[in-house]
Amino acid sequence: MTSIQQHAQLDWDDQGRPRSRVFDDVYFSDQSGLDETRYVFLEQNRLAERFAALPHDGRLVIGETGFGTGLNFLCAWQLFEQCAPARARLHFVSVEKYPLSPEDLRRALALWPSLQVQAEQLLGQYVAIHQGFQRLVLANGRVTLTLLIGDALEQLPQLDAQIDAWFLDGFAPAKNPEMWTAELFAELARLAAPGSTLSTFTSTGWVRRLLNAAGFKMKRTPGIGHKWEILRGAFLGWPQQTPAPSPVKPWYARPAARVGERRALVIGGGLAGCASAASLAARGWQVTLLERHAGLAEEASGNPQGVLYLKLSAHGTALSQMILSGFGYTRRLLEHLQRGVDWDGCGVLQLAFNHKEAERQAQLAEAFPVDLLRPLAQAEARSRSGIGLACGGLFYPEGGWVHPPALCRWQAASPAIEVQAHHEVLELRRVDGQWQAWDGERCLASAPVVILASAAEIKRFEPAAGLPLKRIRGQITRLPQTARSQDLATVVCAEGYVAPPRLGEHTLGASFDFSSDDLTPTAAEHAGNLQMLKEISEDLLDRLDAGALDPQRLEGRAAFRCTSPDYLPIVGPLADSQAFNEAYHALARDARQVPDIPCPWLDGLYVNSGHGSRGLITAPLSGELIAAWLDNEPLPLPRSVAEACHPNRFALRALIRGKA
Repeated sequence: MTSIQQHAQLDWDDQGRPRSRVFDDVYFSDQSGLDETRYVFLEQNRLAERFAALPHDGRLVIGETGFGTGLNFLCAWQLFEQCAPARARLHFVSVEKYPLSPEDLRRALALWPSLQVQAEQLLGQYVAIHQGFQRLVLANGRVTLTLLIGDALEQLPQLDAQIDAWFLDGFAPAKNPEMWTAELFAELARLAAPGSTLSTFTSTGWVRRLLNAAGFKMKRTPGIGHKWEILRGAFLGWPQQTPAPSPVKPWYARPAARVGERRALVIGGGLAGCASAASLAARGWQVTLLERHAGLAEEASGNPQGVLYLKLSAHGTALSQMILSGFGYTRRLLEHLQRGVDWDGCGVLQLAFNHKEAERQAQLAEAFPVDLLRPLAQAEARSRSGIGLACGGLFYPEGGWVHPPALCRWQAASPAIEVQAHHEVLELRRVDGQWQAWDGERCLASAPVVILASAAEIKRFEPAAGLPLKRIRGQITRLPQTARSQDLATVVCAEGYVAPPRLGEHTLGASFDFSSDDLTPTAAEHAGNLQMLKEISEDLLDRLDAGALDPQRLEGRAAFRCTSPDYLPIVGPLADSQAFNEAYHALARDARQVPDIPCPWLDGLYVNSGHGSRGLITAPLSGELIAAWLDNEPLPLPRSVAEACHPNRFALRALIRGKA
């Protein structure tokens, strides 16, 4: 069961400085927290010279235990902007069990006017910070912050990264001994890149000895302020007497890091394609986005309103972790768009429309904090939604609706992305280290990397033909708002959903049809959607003058969702299927074997598909996941979740079941 994440409980002294009630300790020195941070963490890790020495498109990865008020992060970011080349990038990964509330963070950071430029950007993106991995993109993509929300010894073992410099922070060892253990230091060593450095404000002898035993070479050095001594050191290598951590299984290991030109083709201009292109463009890639229609988001991503709806599990499944991380990432992206036209954070109300759903909601309410979801009784649900309802339900205050084409256009607006419309790719060819995209007659474009992001259409390409993607037709209905229907204040969901008005229309949907290949909207499905609306709210049906609505004359659109058998997206590098089966055929006899054979990757070929009806939540973060693989960066998701979404999972299952 997921543990409920709590915000930090703070007291404030007469100078306005925060103190943790749980740990009875200060967040920063009562003399000069800024000077201490710069001396203990920036100077001891030699960050100024290391930033300055980065190649023009290089990067440095900092890891931290204890994000706290973000002071260390903001100081590192400020120094990075002062010293690093213009196109270099900073990755900062920090674990935090008790994140500050947005209000407390703003109050704490107001103490440091010299960090205001960075602090305002952080505060602007500090929304939907929930359990697990939460990625924030700052400084127009130049700075990436990945917050691991939860206990350090639960979160760090899930991290896939190579850390160049460690900030060992957190509350003092005497106040928070759980943060200063051999188990934690073993994780720091597992994640340390060759030559990684580490510094910490403590000089406690047992901390130094434990770090040395983990493979770091630590030494005491003069301190600052009231700290006589501190510790700094470097990672020498995994200690010989300690069993090495288990390697990643070869079929999930990262493909070899790419060298050479950073150009990519993305096939498909919907949510998955635009997200993939945006994540690469932010890293300095030149991207050609090929779309067969006249513009972006003309298929499943083209609905007027999609819902930011979190179908979570109380049991921390891979899908639930993906949704929680993806929701936060998308929700932060929306802060760049125009509220009211491109999106609205009006909240989402999921009705407890039968006994089974009510039981599921009760489990979720016990597993998650109230700032993510909270149960509403019928009267409160009616008040919140603005319409009559037959029952209460679960309210997601940070949810809402999005106009997906606006998100796609914003993501594709980078000058590093060239959108080529009316370019339908029918075939891929590999020639001289380049992937060529052909329309049958001519080569449309070529690049060393291709990302297939055209939903189920990716199966037309031979390397992806075996992926078990299926199409499900869905139809939405557009309903003109009335003077009485505009009272609808939140998205309301049951079997279907209805959204508050956007530009004078409500969106109602969506049907599920597993058999039809025809995308012409039908009156029968408009009628079915109206029946779903009746089950959501008879009052709203009346407010929309439903008696006067003729299904034959209603407007709407149909598109195909694309989903996988396990409802997780399919995201990652593609392997040669025949060579894969030959390399790992031993698994058919013994699934516990791990043959020491590198995976036969199709060099530079990736897929971002299978998002079903959750594309708004899972597709944008999946773009970050692919970019992390391509640039050998920290993954934005737990390793286990990335593996659960990996294209190789299906070939692996087939081998183990003897069906390959």
